[in-house]
Amino acid sequence: MPYRVGLTGGIGSGKSAASDRFKELGAGVVDTDEISRELTAPGGDAIEEIHRQFGPEFLVAGGGLDRARMRRLVFGDAAARTKLEAILHPLIRARTRAAIAVTAQPYVIVVVPLLFETGACAELVQRVLVVDCEEGEQVRRTMVRSGLSASEVRKIMATQLPRTERLRRADDVLANDGDLPALQRRVAQLHAKYLDLARAA
Repeated sequence: MPYRVGLTGGIGSGKSAASDRFKELGAGVVDTDEISRELTAPGGDAIEEIHRQFGPEFLVAGGGLDRARMRRLVFGDAAARTKLEAILHPLIRARTRAAIAVTAQPYVIVVVPLLFETGACAELVQRVLVVDCEEGEQVRRTMVRSGLSASEVRKIMATQLPRTERLRRADDVLANDGDLPALQRRVAQLHAKYLDLARAA
């Protein structure tokens, strides 16, 4: 197994921009959000159980998950969120482990947005990198990207670990309050560090 770094951070912090740059530099990247989307696409391995437990109203016409409707439900209903996680997390964990195992690069960035909140895939990583920015910037970026209102974004943020606690638990912090070139320079420094750690492992 290659050396494994878990990448996490609050919504809108810049996880995708960071993981994209790691990939450009030659790191392996396994994104659990992408795996989740595959599992909940039409014919995905999670669809039958989601249909059974939540009903047909949570599927779109093509047979995939109605992500917007499910998001509204789980962010307001902790029991529903737990039920959905019980369906998805074992499948995500198995797919993630398999993807890591076939990675040829010296180290892998495993993108897990809710790594601390759910513990999903935590046992698969050896180190945790938190992508961080000011909370106001999280709100702004998410509104631009998703079209959600500020109150909707803050409701999502309220379900996530507080920023101070994420930073406390991090092995490494990637500050993303500046522009893209600044982020890319910091990623390059971490890339060199992780190559050294992989060689020493």
